[in-house]
Amino acid sequence: MQTTKEKKPLSLFWAFVPVLGMILFLGVGYITLNLRAEPMILLSAAVAAAIAYFHGYTWNDILDAIVEKLAKAMPAILILISVGFLIGAWMIGGTIPMMVYYGLKYIDPSYFYVAAFLLTALTATCTGTSWGSAGTIGVALMGVAVGLNLSLPVAAGAVLSGAYFGDKCSPLSDSTNLASIAAGSPLYAHIAHLFWTTGPGFIICCIAYTAIGLTQHIGHIDTPQRIIEITTSLEAVYDFNLLVLLPPVLVLAGSIMRQPTIPVLFLASAVAMLCAFCFQGFNLSQICEAVIGGFKLSMIPNQEAVAAFPADVSKLLERGGMVAMMSTLVICFCAFTLAGAMSAAHSLEIIIAALLKGVKSVFRLIVTTLISTVLICGITSNGQLSVLLPGEMFKETYKKFGLAPTNLSRTAEDAGTVVEPILPWTAAGVYMATMLGVPTLEYLPWAFLNYTGMIFAVIWAATGIGISKLPKKEQA
Repeated sequence: MQTTKEKKPLSLFWAFVPVLGMILFLGVGYITLNLRAEPMILLSAAVAAAIAYFHGYTWNDILDAIVEKLAKAMPAILILISVGFLIGAWMIGGTIPMMVYYGLKYIDPSYFYVAAFLLTALTATCTGTSWGSAGTIGVALMGVAVGLNLSLPVAAGAVLSGAYFGDKCSPLSDSTNLASIAAGSPLYAHIAHLFWTTGPGFIICCIAYTAIGLTQHIGHIDTPQRIIEITTSLEAVYDFNLLVLLPPVLVLAGSIMRQPTIPVLFLASAVAMLCAFCFQGFNLSQICEAVIGGFKLSMIPNQEAVAAFPADVSKLLERGGMVAMMSTLVICFCAFTLAGAMSAAHSLEIIIAALLKGVKSVFRLIVTTLISTVLICGITSNGQLSVLLPGEMFKETYKKFGLAPTNLSRTAEDAGTVVEPILPWTAAGVYMATMLGVPTLEYLPWAFLNYTGMIFAVIWAATGIGISKLPKKEQA
């Protein structure tokens, strides 16, 4: 006959062991040995589960806690899958290529830095990826900067700022979706709340990059050859017209009207798929493959034009599809498994109580969140974990302070996702330095948007401006 074990409360040491395990596994496995992060997170979850078990909790207790975490995140996870569907539809329908085409075609070299910032921001907003935007349009713009004999660190800073501004504004971004998932914040409410910190950064970037460009007296020159190659390639395979831009208009209208996210995304996808069939010459089989497996250049009827594509265009177009979101979903499931295993024995509550000891104001709470997020980002070198873990850790605490979850999701983005590329040892820092050809510490001073968010987060926390409260019913 099975007897029920007595559940013993954890000490702070045992509650903190899974966190130490995560730091060890990620530090040795992910950073040093270049292993994937997901198994390292699951090992940390196994440590948390073992500690819970030996303190009297059964496997069913642990499993129930994990399932509860995943169940709460499932609506937002469905949005992530819908985003992959949407990007594939927008690629094959010509929506994203059309935006990139006109952005490059009318760039004015005398305002190169601010144009690089705005164009990369537009591309990242449309595609939902800072890495993809920097690795495609960003690389092309860096080539233009070399040809114009401009400052490469400033150009890289402008590209990076634009890439991360667009990423944070995009409902297609995986990190933006993950932040809203972890904090329990509605996606569009999270994006709107981000403008309190990214909005001032955007204005600073526009003014600063314009001033820097004007002081260099570039003057008018002919359109660089690299941009001509990209725009010529795009117009050779796509039929651009105003109806192709209808899908992003629908997403914007749905956001403004506060309509449910998933139906809006699928409506915008359906319109893009119709454009692909009517204007771009793709058949139904190719359209279905693009929204599921991603758009491929081999689908384009004019393969002679494809053969002449620059490498930058190939990197830009081949993306999207529901399958492309699987890697993000896997790390999301692993992170919530860890959070569930820790919450089974109330490890997270014990750790948070220790972290927040003496924190009795909103200002100190937000500053504590900022510091914790930067430390998690620096220790794990992983931007996704840096928004997932703080969201799980501080979610209930923000509610106790009467704060809406949008404050937490915004703070995690300000100190996690956006800060990651200016830390030289992180995955994003290494990637951006490699793609843009400029060392991280050289472009850091010029990547204004990547650190102004934290500055304004502290200012708003101190003044109370831009701090959203829970509705009175939820506070009660």
